[in-house]
Parts: sequence; C-alpha cells; structure tokens
Amino acid sequence: MPDVRGHPSGGARTITRMTQHVGIVGCSAEGAALCYRTVCLEGAQWLGLHDHPEVSLHTHALARYMEYIDNGDWAGVGELMLSSAHKLARAGADFLICPDNTVHQALPDIAGRSPLPWLHIAEVVAHEARARGLRKIGITGTRYLIDSQVYPEKLTERGLEYLRPDDAERTEINRIIFEELVRGALLPASAGYFQRVFRRMRDAGCDAVVLGCTEIPLLMSDANSPLPTLDSTRLLARAALRRANGLG
Repeated sequence: MPDVRGHPSGGARTITRMTQHVGIVGCSAEGAALCYRTVCLEGAQWLGLHDHPEVSLHTHALARYMEYIDNGDWAGVGELMLSSAHKLARAGADFLICPDNTVHQALPDIAGRSPLPWLHIAEVVAHEARARGLRKIGITGTRYLIDSQVYPEKLTERGLEYLRPDDAERTEINRIIFEELVRGALLPASAGYFQRVFRRMRDAGCDAVVLGCTEIPLLMSDANSPLPTLDSTRLLARAALRRANGLG
C-alpha cells in the first residue's frame, strides 16, 4: 500500500508479536473513534481473539482545526497534524494514519518534516477502487474536501473517473456533516438525502461512491446505498492493519 514518507524516527520500539504500533492522528471524534474501533475489532482476524496491534490516538479539538480550515489556512492545519505526529512518535508509534479526509490537504506540505511515515486515506481508497475494477467514482464529503484535489488527484493517477456533488448538494452534505454527524446525530431524513445524491451519481455513470467524510459511514453503507460504497474510514483502518502486520 502506498504511503507518504517522513523522516525515520529514532528510539527503541516495543513490538508485540512482531506487529507495528499504529498511531492515529484524530480530528473529529466520531471519525477517529470509528477508525480506532475498526483497528481494534478487526485485529482479531489477524492475531486471534481480542487481539490487535498496539494503537495510540491523539487529537486536538475539532474547534482548533476549524479555526484554520475556515480561514483556508492549510499550513496551520498541517502544524496541528505535525504536533500530533510528534506526540505519537514519542508514544512509540511506527507509522501514522489520519481518519479525516479534509485535512489531508495539508499532508503533502508536512510529510517531509514528519517523524513517522503516513498512510494516505485517498490513496488507500483509490487503490481499493482500482482493485475492485471500478471505473467512475462519486465523491462525497465536506465542502472543503469536495472543492479540493485530494480525491481527484489520487483517482486520476489510477486511471479512474470521478464525479463531485453539485453546488446545492455540497452545501447540504456539509451541513449534515457539521450539524449532525460530527455530533453523533444520525437522522433518517439525512440518510434519505444521501440516497438521492447517490442515485443521481449512479444515473450519471458512477459505479461506486466514496464515503469521503469519516463520519458518513455511521449513516450510510452498502445496506442502504443505491451505489456500492467505498468506506474511507474502515478502508484506512484495514490498510493500517495490513501495514502493522507487515503486509503493506
């Protein structure tokens, strides 16, 4: 699995059963929690009952991130991520993941100063899309993500087409994310809205949709989606498990 490399970290590592220590750079609580739970619960498939790699999580408050994001200050976002990276390196992590798609806009600018390598969430998703033989991918997420090149760049690199939500859809999806999902509110009306957006994307030729906000999988899944889903949160957690077990 491709990753973004930083400078190698120093110091001894305590490795359990030859697995690597996963460091999670959180941003919003619900997305970080789902990623953490997935690593821990699905670790048993690799290591046995109740077992998983060592995991550490650090997050600054979402409010700190939003102060920078709302002002388009991606350098500031990157410094928060880098702060978490250094704390996780000191905690013994071997590599990093960030279960937040939006803040990946800042990752390229800090990777060279990072004490540890990162798995890139959009690279993980694009790799999965290509492995499934998909051709055209709908992208959902915050308006900051949708307006960015985070997914278009990684999908295009793998020869995949993509479709963004239209302006009205971006506005409503962004509202649902920040007024509901990051607060743990899962409303049937909002699930219905996502279903309508996904149907439009299907009718426009998409054969799958990226759940590109790490809270969207709390509301939408293959069970209620008109399109097959690419769950960015769980795909990232599973890539971390492969990496931790020496397979990625």
